[in-house]
Parts: sequence; structure tokens; C-alpha cells
Amino acid sequence: MKKWKQEFNHSWPLYVMVIPSFILAVVFCYAPMGGLVMAFQDYKPWLGILGSESVGLDNFKRIFEFRESYQAIINTVIIAVSKIILELVVPIFMALLLNEVKNVGLKKGIQTLVYLPHFLSWVTVAGMLQDILGLDGIVNNFIQRLGVKPIFFLGEAGMFRQIVVISDLWKGFGFGMIVYLAAISNIDQGLYEAAEIDGASRLQQALHITLPGIVPMIIVMATLSLGNVLNAGFDQIFNLYSPLTYSTGDIIDTYVYRQSLVNGQYSFGTAVGLFKSVIGLLLTVISYKIAYKFAGYKIF
Repeated sequence: MKKWKQEFNHSWPLYVMVIPSFILAVVFCYAPMGGLVMAFQDYKPWLGILGSESVGLDNFKRIFEFRESYQAIINTVIIAVSKIILELVVPIFMALLLNEVKNVGLKKGIQTLVYLPHFLSWVTVAGMLQDILGLDGIVNNFIQRLGVKPIFFLGEAGMFRQIVVISDLWKGFGFGMIVYLAAISNIDQGLYEAAEIDGASRLQQALHITLPGIVPMIIVMATLSLGNVLNAGFDQIFNLYSPLTYSTGDIIDTYVYRQSLVNGQYSFGTAVGLFKSVIGLLLTVISYKIAYKFAGYKIF
């Protein structure tokens, strides 16, 4: 107890700085969790949580009775898994290529250019995509000059997933690339010198030194991404999709939004959201276990 008091007296300014963040977390993250009770009720806004009738697991059963629910889950998994795979492979490939650039100015310039989109909001990116892929966009203006009919790219269900995945990759791969470049910088340079003496080419050095050297980071990034299998990106989808693309673009988060806030089915929307959160929690726990087992990575 005495040791704790000494620690508090020494670090109390830091604890004071944490108080605003703690209050915000309680108000906006933990207090709303009381509303999860609605998932087990036939919630009526005029009756409130205390006055609404309890229906047990009926709302969860309804998840598997509606075709739209199945489709939202399928779309979420397809889009999320595609993002995870590409955002793992492409940053590694780009980091290996950029590591071979010896001109420091050029290297830093490329890093800055590919990292900048990470700071753009999806509202901004969606507006850019509308200007590029819309009926009056740059692409359609070009293909019309070639005598081809305009294509409503963002309204074509068959193209929507690809557009979502590619645009997300363009926006986010720069961050992953920098993570892998940092991992590469920690590799013992003596290994490269020894490889050069043995006559190894740059490609052989990349395959047999650089790539194995960042395997622990690859394992960490890959396993931690498992927790995002049911997170396909609400902000992105919400700003890009339309009723024309619900069949391939409607994900769990947008489905919950429409069912609860738009259609007024608060209990059902809460049940779908809780179902997704529980599965996501399980996947996150599993991913941390895997990361600790194979890469020695742990938070606590």
C-alpha cells in the first residue's frame, strides 16, 4: 500500500491527464452497453428498456430466418477476408521493393506519397471515387469518347466488392508498408554483408534474409487481423453503397444501421450487432493467443 502511495504521489499528473479519456470511454463505450438488453426484448421506445417485454433469444433466431441477414454476413466475410489478404501481401511486397531503393530522398518521397491516403476520411475518398467512377466521372468521359456506353461502376453489384477492396487497399497499404520497413531496419546488416561475400544477389538476399527477418511481424499482423473478419468497414461501405448494390455490398454494420435506426427494429438490430461483437471478441482472443504462441507478441 505504501509503495502504491509513493507511485501515485510521483505520477499523479499523469493520472489527472488520463481522467478526461477515462470519462469519455465510460460515457461513450461502457455506459451504452446497458442498451444490449434490447437484444433480448421486444423493445418499444415509448415503454423504454424497463417496460418492454422480454422475448429471450427470439431476436437471435430471427437472424437466421431472414435471407438479408445471411447475405450481410456472407458479404462481410468476403469483403473483410479479401481486405485482410491483400493488405497483408501488398504492403510486404511494396516494403521489399522500397527497401531496394538506395536514394534516401526518393525513398522518403515514395513513403510519404503512399502513406498520405491513410489520413483521408472515407467521406473524402467516396467523393473522389464518385468523381472518377460516376456516370459523369473521368473514366466514363474517357470511355464515351471511345464510343462505349457509360458504366455506373458504383451501381453495379458485380463490381462493388472489387471497388471496395481496391479503394481500401489504396487508402491503407501505406501504413502496413511502413510497419514492415521498420521491421526490415532491425535486421542485422552483417547478414547482408556476409551474403554479398558469398555472392548472393539482391533477390536472393531479399528472399533468404529480408523476408525471413520480418516473418515474426508478418505473423503478428496476420493473426491480429483475424479479429477483423467481421469488420468490413462501415464508413467506407456507408459512403459508397446504394440499394442497387445491397446484394453484394450490404455488410453486418450497414444492415444493423438500416434495421435499427432506419426501420425502427431496435431489438433486432441490437441482436445482430451483439452477435457480431461476440464472434469478433472470440476471434480477437484466438488471434492474440496465436500471436503470442508463434511470435511472442502480447499486450498484457
